[in-house]
Amino acid sequence: MPHKKAQNLEIDNLDIQILSILMNNATTPYTEIAKELIVSGGTIHVRMKKLEEMGVIKGASLEVDPQKLGFDITAFLGIYLEKGSQYNDAVRQLKEIKEIVELYYTTGSWSIFAKIVCHDTAHLREVLNEHIQSVPGIQRTETFISLEESIKRQISLE
Repeated sequence: MPHKKAQNLEIDNLDIQILSILMNNATTPYTEIAKELIVSGGTIHVRMKKLEEMGVIKGASLEVDPQKLGFDITAFLGIYLEKGSQYNDAVRQLKEIKEIVELYYTTGSWSIFAKIVCHDTAHLREVLNEHIQSVPGIQRTETFISLEESIKRQISLE
Protein backbone atom coordinates (compact mmCIF):
# COMPACT_ATOMS: atom_id res chain seq x y z
CA MET A 1 0.00 0.00 0.00
CA PRO A 2 1.52 3.39 -0.98
CA HIS A 3 2.69 5.67 1.82
CA LYS A 4 2.99 9.01 -0.02
CA LYS A 5 3.24 10.40 -3.52
CA ALA A 6 6.06 12.61 -4.67
CA GLN A 7 6.53 13.87 -8.23
CA ASN A 8 4.01 11.26 -9.47
CA LEU A 9 6.23 8.42 -8.21
CA GLU A 10 5.06 6.45 -5.24
CA ILE A 11 6.96 6.08 -2.01
CA ASP A 12 5.90 2.86 -0.34
CA ASN A 13 6.54 1.31 3.04
CA LEU A 14 9.76 -0.35 1.85
CA ASP A 15 11.10 3.06 0.82
CA ILE A 16 10.15 4.47 4.24
CA GLN A 17 11.89 1.56 5.99
CA ILE A 18 15.05 2.07 3.93
CA LEU A 19 15.04 5.80 4.66
CA SER A 20 14.46 5.21 8.38
CA ILE A 21 17.43 2.85 8.62
CA LEU A 22 19.74 5.21 6.74
CA MET A 23 18.56 8.29 8.62
CA ASN A 24 19.49 6.48 11.83
CA ASN A 25 22.90 5.45 10.46
CA ALA A 26 23.87 6.63 6.97
CA THR A 27 26.82 4.23 6.87
CA THR A 28 24.63 1.11 7.01
CA PRO A 29 25.61 -1.09 4.02
CA TYR A 30 22.89 -1.84 1.48
CA THR A 31 23.51 -5.58 2.06
CA GLU A 32 22.71 -5.19 5.76
CA ILE A 33 19.55 -3.20 4.97
CA ALA A 34 18.53 -5.87 2.46
CA LYS A 35 18.98 -8.63 5.05
CA GLU A 36 16.98 -6.73 7.66
CA LEU A 37 14.12 -6.01 5.24
CA ILE A 38 14.29 -9.43 3.55
CA VAL A 39 14.88 -8.13 0.02
CA SER A 40 17.84 -8.25 -2.36
CA GLY A 41 20.73 -5.78 -2.27
CA GLY A 42 19.80 -4.84 -5.83
CA THR A 43 16.32 -3.84 -4.64
CA ILE A 44 17.86 -1.46 -2.09
CA HIS A 45 20.13 0.01 -4.76
CA VAL A 46 17.22 0.53 -7.20
CA ARG A 47 15.05 2.09 -4.48
CA MET A 48 17.83 4.45 -3.40
CA LYS A 49 18.40 5.53 -7.02
CA LYS A 50 14.65 6.19 -7.38
CA LEU A 51 14.57 8.23 -4.15
CA GLU A 52 17.57 10.27 -5.31
CA GLU A 53 15.98 10.95 -8.72
CA MET A 54 12.77 12.02 -6.99
CA GLY A 55 14.73 14.49 -4.85
CA VAL A 56 13.68 12.77 -1.62
CA ILE A 57 17.35 12.08 -0.86
CA LYS A 58 19.35 15.27 -1.25
CA GLY A 59 22.75 13.70 -0.69
CA ALA A 60 24.84 12.22 2.08
CA SER A 61 27.22 14.06 4.32
CA LEU A 62 29.65 13.51 7.14
CA GLU A 63 28.67 15.21 10.40
CA VAL A 64 31.46 16.52 12.61
CA ASP A 65 31.29 17.96 16.11
CA PRO A 66 32.38 21.61 15.76
CA GLN A 67 33.43 21.79 19.42
CA LYS A 68 35.93 18.96 18.95
CA LEU A 69 37.51 21.11 16.21
CA GLY A 70 37.75 24.20 18.42
CA PHE A 71 34.50 25.95 17.50
CA ASP A 72 33.11 26.57 20.99
CA ILE A 73 30.46 29.20 20.17
CA THR A 74 27.24 28.53 18.29
CA ALA A 75 25.07 31.59 17.78
CA PHE A 76 21.86 32.41 16.00
CA LEU A 77 21.52 35.71 14.25
CA GLY A 78 18.40 37.62 13.32
CA ILE A 79 19.28 39.90 10.41
CA TYR A 80 17.22 42.96 9.56
CA LEU A 81 17.46 44.15 5.96
CA GLU A 82 16.79 47.75 4.95
CA LYS A 83 14.56 46.45 2.14
CA GLY A 84 13.34 42.95 1.27
CA SER A 85 14.55 43.49 -2.29
CA GLN A 86 18.14 43.34 -0.99
CA TYR A 87 17.75 39.69 0.08
CA ASN A 88 19.40 38.02 -2.94
CA ASP A 89 22.41 40.35 -2.90
CA ALA A 90 22.81 39.93 0.86
CA VAL A 91 22.65 36.14 0.61
CA ARG A 92 25.30 36.11 -2.13
CA GLN A 93 27.67 37.98 0.17
CA LEU A 94 26.72 36.04 3.32
CA LYS A 95 27.52 32.77 1.50
CA GLU A 96 31.16 33.91 1.45
CA ILE A 97 31.33 33.96 5.27
CA LYS A 98 32.44 30.44 6.18
CA GLU A 99 31.28 30.70 9.80
CA ILE A 100 27.64 30.86 8.61
CA VAL A 101 26.51 27.22 8.49
CA GLU A 102 22.76 27.72 7.96
CA LEU A 103 20.74 30.60 6.53
CA TYR A 104 16.98 31.03 6.22
CA TYR A 105 14.68 33.59 4.62
CA THR A 106 12.00 34.14 7.24
CA THR A 107 8.75 35.84 8.09
CA GLY A 108 8.43 37.82 11.29
CA SER A 109 10.81 40.35 12.76
CA TRP A 110 13.91 39.40 10.77
CA SER A 111 14.39 39.02 7.05
CA ILE A 112 17.12 36.42 7.52
CA PHE A 113 17.92 33.99 10.33
CA ALA A 114 21.39 32.46 10.44
CA LYS A 115 23.33 29.91 12.45
CA ILE A 116 27.01 30.64 12.90
CA VAL A 117 29.87 28.79 14.57
CA CYS A 118 32.96 30.51 15.93
CA HIS A 119 36.02 29.60 17.98
CA ASP A 120 35.27 32.02 20.84
CA THR A 121 33.59 35.33 21.63
CA ALA A 122 36.42 37.34 20.05
CA HIS A 123 35.97 35.39 16.80
CA LEU A 124 32.19 35.91 17.01
CA ARG A 125 32.68 39.67 17.47
CA GLU A 126 35.04 39.75 14.47
CA VAL A 127 32.58 37.84 12.24
CA LEU A 128 29.71 40.12 13.28
CA ASN A 129 31.52 43.45 13.07
CA GLU A 130 33.88 42.92 10.17
CA HIS A 131 31.93 40.58 7.94
CA ILE A 132 28.19 40.31 8.53
CA GLN A 133 27.35 43.88 9.53
CA SER A 134 29.42 45.27 6.66
CA VAL A 135 27.20 43.59 4.04
CA PRO A 136 25.28 46.31 2.16
CA GLY A 137 21.57 46.25 2.95
CA ILE A 138 21.94 44.82 6.44
CA GLN A 139 20.43 47.37 8.75
CA ARG A 140 21.18 45.61 12.05
CA THR A 141 21.47 42.20 13.65
CA GLU A 142 20.32 40.52 16.83
CA THR A 143 22.53 37.75 18.25
CA PHE A 144 21.57 34.79 20.43
CA ILE A 145 24.36 32.60 21.81
CA SER A 146 23.43 28.94 22.21
CA LEU A 147 24.26 27.45 25.60
CA GLU A 148 23.39 23.88 24.62
CA GLU A 149 21.96 21.94 21.69
CA SER A 150 19.19 19.93 23.31
CA ILE A 151 17.55 18.36 20.24
CA LYS A 152 18.91 17.78 16.76
CA ARG A 153 17.24 15.20 14.58
CA GLN A 154 15.78 14.36 11.22
CA ILE A 155 12.04 14.29 10.68
CA SER A 156 10.31 11.15 11.90
CA LEU A 157 9.00 8.87 9.18
CA GLU A 158 6.96 6.74 11.56
